[in-house]
Amino acid sequence: MTVWMWLFIAGVIMQRLVELKIAKNNEKWMKSRGGIEKGRQHYKWFVLLHVCFFGSIIVETSVINNEVFSINYVLLFIFLTAQAGRFWCIQSLGRFWNTKVIVLPGVIHLKKGPYKYVKHPNYIIVAAELFVIPLFVGAVMTAILYPILHLLLLRVRIPEEEKALTKPT
Repeated sequence: MTVWMWLFIAGVIMQRLVELKIAKNNEKWMKSRGGIEKGRQHYKWFVLLHVCFFGSIIVETSVINNEVFSINYVLLFIFLTAQAGRFWCIQSLGRFWNTKVIVLPGVIHLKKGPYKYVKHPNYIIVAAELFVIPLFVGAVMTAILYPILHLLLLRVRIPEEEKALTKPT
């Protein structure tokens, strides 16, 4: 992997760690106000998927060892657009944004920002990122495998989330 690839992957990992900190703070805030976590059993699989995702990129690009791999500006643009969408999702939900399914009783489901237009915009963004990030650094197999795994997990997550958001707690 080239230096810019290492820096890019390290930057994305750092961003994810910051987001986990934000999510943990939001979780504490919601639970201190009576928030109830739903769908806890599948969360570990999302964590595993994302950890393995970065490991897979590192292993695959190390095996390829393409030191002359150049920056694809179309993929970079798609990645940056996805990041803008990610920030929009986090900003729109504010203290209610989380990586877990946590419901605060008595609070109406927020429908602002991208949530006015799409039910689960963050999942679309993550699917795009799971495809674009590895392609951007030349990890084609990771780009094929991880969006599929993500979609399989969403077949469990989205119904759990829908049930939690529509059913009174």
